[in-house]
Amino acid sequence: MAGRHSRTRIFSSPAGIAAAAAAAVALAVGGTVGAVQLTSGSAQPEQATIEFAPTIAASSPAASSPAASPSASPSPSVTASPSASRSPQAASRNKTRTAAPKPSPTAKKKAPAAKVLESGSCGASFYSDGQLTANGESFNPNELTAAHKTLPFNTKVRVTNPASGKSVVVRINDRGPFIDGRCLDLSRAAFATIASVDVGALTVRYEVLG
Repeated sequence: MAGRHSRTRIFSSPAGIAAAAAAAVALAVGGTVGAVQLTSGSAQPEQATIEFAPTIAASSPAASSPAASPSASPSPSVTASPSASRSPQAASRNKTRTAAPKPSPTAKKKAPAAKVLESGSCGASFYSDGQLTANGESFNPNELTAAHKTLPFNTKVRVTNPASGKSVVVRINDRGPFIDGRCLDLSRAAFATIASVDVGALTVRYEVLG
């Protein structure tokens, strides 16, 4: 039995391409699912059948795929605050500080010891009456002065009480005393430095200083 067979062809002629495009539009617009048979004209003895399998419009894989779904935007990373830094000048402030050296006290220079030109022992008394001295000064009983018979004026004499060890340096500005056994007549203030004025007179040790 000679049977007619149908087969699916892909036309490369312009008429076949137009027919295929029309069938695709009909399926897309109407949503019709079926088979469309196209029969060629009298120029072609065979009838050509084009079968289209029903197609279901699928959603875009990109839209349905879980992988295609936009991922959650990553949370912004927390930027650590910059660590505080110290400049070399500030860091140097942490170094141990030393106290500024205190100036050492300047030692006072001691005056050179006076040279003793003459020494001896004799009686000494005092006087306090106001008068002119032998060198023309007004006598002041409160100054450390004394009278001597021969020593030059302004000569310094150290007078010491051997009983107490007290001493005083007096300046010669007058003449006297004119009593035997005495070589010095001290001002009242000078005599009171080495002994009580109630004594009146005593033996002293003297040193003439140069």
